[in-house]
Amino acid sequence: MTAAIAPGTFAPSNPLSLENPSLLNLLILEHDRFVREACRDAATALGYRASATESIEQALWLVNSQSCDVVLLDLNLPGGVGLDGLHQLKRRRPESEVIAMTNNGTVQSAVESMKAGAFDCLPKPFGLHELRFLLERVSDQLKRKTEQRAFLEKNKSPRGFGAIVGHAPEMEKLYRIIGKAAQSNHPVLILGESGTGKEMVARSIHFSGPFRDKPFIPVDCGALVPTLIESELFGYVKGAFTGAMQTKPGLLAIAEGGTVFLDEVGELPLDLQAKILRVLQEKEIRPVGSTKQIPINVRILAATNRDLEQAVGQGSFRRDLYFRLNVLNLRIPPLRERRQDIPLLVASFLERLSRTSSRTYELSDDVTEALLAYDWPGNVRELENCVERCCALNSGPTIHTTDLPSSITGASGQLGTGTPETRIVPIADLEMRAILGAIEQLNGDKVTAAKLLGIGKTTLYRKLKEYGCAQV
Repeated sequence: MTAAIAPGTFAPSNPLSLENPSLLNLLILEHDRFVREACRDAATALGYRASATESIEQALWLVNSQSCDVVLLDLNLPGGVGLDGLHQLKRRRPESEVIAMTNNGTVQSAVESMKAGAFDCLPKPFGLHELRFLLERVSDQLKRKTEQRAFLEKNKSPRGFGAIVGHAPEMEKLYRIIGKAAQSNHPVLILGESGTGKEMVARSIHFSGPFRDKPFIPVDCGALVPTLIESELFGYVKGAFTGAMQTKPGLLAIAEGGTVFLDEVGELPLDLQAKILRVLQEKEIRPVGSTKQIPINVRILAATNRDLEQAVGQGSFRRDLYFRLNVLNLRIPPLRERRQDIPLLVASFLERLSRTSSRTYELSDDVTEALLAYDWPGNVRELENCVERCCALNSGPTIHTTDLPSSITGASGQLGTGTPETRIVPIADLEMRAILGAIEQLNGDKVTAAKLLGIGKTTLYRKLKEYGCAQV
């Protein structure tokens, strides 16, 4: 017999009031009436507003039309609902936590339930003390998630820079400069190490300004061969070269009224630097193979991880172009200079991963200490890669130090007391340090770094991609 449930059974849930568990709503989906009522009584005693049904259709209607914080789901409902019912509930209400009850109390069934998005698995038969323990745990979990959301909301970047995360004094200074740069139409030179988020800053400048409705076109100057960069930026006319079967407009023309972002501008060859200089000075371009100049109205933002002043002194970068690009400049601090932002960044990554995977994650205290102690040569990109790796390899809600890469924990291969004399460093870690160290010493010159390291440029790029530093 189905338990009677009126449409008004659930009160609206207030996620910011989880300190009072009486505001948590619980739905019990169980075919056995005795178990249903026992679970309802236990939940009510803990302060939950509990209701129950034996119908998956009615449960789906409830979670779709009203607030539901926790679901107790019987995976052995008549009709073979099983994990499909769990998937349906998570699709309808991803933020709800689901506790899966099953007659098949095997490790495999528990793992399958957790992979499908369940908070935990409760094998039957179970005691009421086990149920109470799980309900208390899920209540604590919901409270932590709410506190995390409040923490992110409190410490998010100023309006208009929502994609950038950070609250350190260095970032506050950066936000002020972005706000001023967004309201002008001058070129901006963005400086920062690989992985600090130079393109994100460029996007913030564009989309916070008066031309936000116009195109924003990024161009990776370090990933394209010079001839391809020229045809991409300036376009070409029909017959300009073999294969040019029709005229194609360049990105500088397509971005009319908007912004072109030249990422790793320091990688441009000198002949192309001269053509970019003409774009900045004359506001016109000449497509490849054409004899006519085309006027354009586009803003140029540029970024590099190289020391352009040093490059100017060495003759590898034009002095006049440097001054033209450097009308406004801003420096993005490396992550090691704003360690206080690491917990905030991690919380942001975990929240995004939780939304996409329908799972919840949290860090152990040891992991937090390890993340704060590490220098992050790959900066925010490396941190994001590390968090995603931990979540992919982790089978439970809590991430432990064993889930971290050995380069971060420093624990891999330690012998005896773990003194420096007895620590064994994996070859892969030594290789990564050698490659990143060489590029840093050479101010981002990947070609020279590859030659000195004795490897091909293709191999170097592949290794950088593996390290999560493809834009070095």
